[in-house]
Amino acid sequence: MSLFNEILIFLAAVTAGFINAMAGGGTLVSFPVLLALGVSPVVANVTNTVALVPGTIGGMWAQRNSFRSQYSRLMKLLPVAIIGGVAGGLLILNTSEDAFRSIIPWLILMATLLLAAQVQVKNWVTRRIGHTPTEHHNPAFMMGAVFLAAIYGGYFGAGLGVILMAILGLVTDENMTRLNFLKQALGFVINLAAAIYFAFSGKVDWRIAAIMIFGSLMGGWLGGKLANRVQPGILRWIVVTAGLIAAVVFFLKE
Repeated sequence: MSLFNEILIFLAAVTAGFINAMAGGGTLVSFPVLLALGVSPVVANVTNTVALVPGTIGGMWAQRNSFRSQYSRLMKLLPVAIIGGVAGGLLILNTSEDAFRSIIPWLILMATLLLAAQVQVKNWVTRRIGHTPTEHHNPAFMMGAVFLAAIYGGYFGAGLGVILMAILGLVTDENMTRLNFLKQALGFVINLAAAIYFAFSGKVDWRIAAIMIFGSLMGGWLGGKLANRVQPGILRWIVVTAGLIAAVVFFLKE
């Protein structure tokens, strides 16, 4: 791989880390860049997952004060999040390159639409808080829904945060700050479980992963520093536009 390509990958990872810190949806930038540079779809997907996991730690750390209040919920959901993340990883590793390539446009489109609906989902969750039963009344539904979300997260992952927010908003009556921490913690566990599984799969391009890890950490740090200076809404719609363009491009390639 040329130095120019490595610089592009680094910049894509910085951008993804920044976007994840500000609004979410960084995968919609970094994943298409890897594909455009000739990385095979499955390798690009698993490498992207491994590389972006460290960058999500900052978001949890910023809301660490909510950990104690969410400990029991997190412990309850931890097993299904881990198992679902690994199951999604197993599924992607057993999907052929051609089959995965054929569904990439649909995955990108779905993730883009989820990101576009992020504010509407948060508003819906806010309205539901205080008016819905807690998870103690629907433990099977809550765990089953998180398990299905975890499978998706291990398989592809873009838009996972929006899915988790919708699920948690449906089955809990927590405030938004604590709910957001739980969402981020579950997303981290799901991606970490898949990433650990991927690390032993032989499918990770570790040279690319190393570049992206450094870039995503830098981007996440920049996002934290500039959080009060950049409008997340503007950034989100930029990413949505880029995601729609990427989806159209991949549909046309089919």
